[in-house]
This record gives sequence, C-alpha cells and structure tokens, in this order.
Amino acid sequence: MGTVFSFDVRGGEPEAVRTALEEAVAQLHRVDKVFSTYREDSQISRLARGELTVEECDPEVAEVLGLCAEAERVSDGWFSSTYEGRLDPTGIVKGWSTERVARHLAAAGATGVSVNGGGDVQLLGAPGTHRPWRVGVSDPLRPGSLAAVVSAAGVDELSVATSGTAERGAHIVDPRTGRSAVTDLVAVTVVGPRLTWVDAWATAAFAMGSREGLTWLESLPDIEALLITAGDEVRCTGGLAQRLG
Repeated sequence: MGTVFSFDVRGGEPEAVRTALEEAVAQLHRVDKVFSTYREDSQISRLARGELTVEECDPEVAEVLGLCAEAERVSDGWFSSTYEGRLDPTGIVKGWSTERVARHLAAAGATGVSVNGGGDVQLLGAPGTHRPWRVGVSDPLRPGSLAAVVSAAGVDELSVATSGTAERGAHIVDPRTGRSAVTDLVAVTVVGPRLTWVDAWATAAFAMGSREGLTWLESLPDIEALLITAGDEVRCTGGLAQRLG
C-alpha cells in the first residue's frame, strides 16, 4: 500500500493482544501482496491482465470489488475502481484493511484501539476511563498547524480520513475525464464510524469540488466533514461541531 501504519492498543490480556498485533501486521503485508498495483505478480495485477478470474483469487478480492461497486453506486460514479482504464481498487483498500485490523485487535480483547494507516485513522473503544480518542486534522495551508481536532467522545467507533493535495500533490482522479481532479479544494476530511467508507467518501467528495461535495456528504447518514478550499475557506457539514473537541 506504500504507506506507514501505526498502532495504539490499550487494555486486554497482554499475550492475546500481542498475538493479535502480530497477526494484524501479517494481514497488512498480505493485503499489500494481493492488492498492490505495483507488483506484477499480485492477484489484482494478474486479474487486471485477465490471467486470473475473481473466483480464482483470494476471497478478499471479491469482497473489495463488491465494496468498490457499492462506493461507485453511492457516489454516483465519483468514486472509481479504475485508473487509466485499468482495474485499481486501491482507493478503498487502505481504509478497508486499516478498519479490518483494528477490529481484529478489538476482537482479541483490546479495550482501546487506534490504527493509523497513512494518516487515516480507525478508532475503537477508548484509551482510558473518561478519556476519548482525539485526532488532529492538519491544516493543508499552514504546515505544522491543525485545522481541527476530532473527538470520539460518546461513541465506541469513529474514523477520520483526509483526501487532498497537500501531501501527495494532484493524485486524485476525476472519473469523468480520467485526469487529475481540478477543483477548488485542497483537502476534505470525513468523519464517520467505518474507515472503509469514510476514506472512499473523502476521495469522492474531493473530486466533486466544495459545493457538490458538501451537499453530497450532508446527505450521507452518520457522516460529517470539513472541507478546505484553496482560497482558505472552511466549509463543514451541519453536525461536525458535535465531533470536535
């Protein structure tokens, strides 16, 4: 997946959690081996070349492709599982795999889990009594500063994902043209229960632009968002204030 993962795991029986953490890391390496578009021998690359069928791939491939299809449907095509005409589900793989390993750790008995996959975070439980998880959102126009702090107070699961041009430049594609998305936005941060969807929605909303993206995000259940334009204008969904702190 070409990114760095970090784990903050609290509570649970130490040996069980340690084993689950080792399994989580192994899962991430396996996901990279199966889904990497940079590996010629990955299952997704071979599937794209027609050397494998979906049925011949690991079950996770069909699962991810199903998630991609749902993301394309909900976003009216603004999320895409292709790049330059080639199968490329990586827009959903990172969020899905991060969420999956976080849930694996929680299932092993951890009472607080934070998994950060390249800046996108899945939170479960809490780090301590009366202490919610908090996630800082970088200000893309002021390096080293925060645009907001998201709090998981009052909820058992929360995720935060950002799509934009600050870190990786113009890498988000407009599915209508197949070229880099040209919008008034520099960053979209989306907050919701599941990182699988939050990550996909941030990408789709960025491609839409601030006006259409904000309207669409407002229509999604259990989703809040912060959008920052190149002109330093901040736009938020109506319920975002309840998640800040």
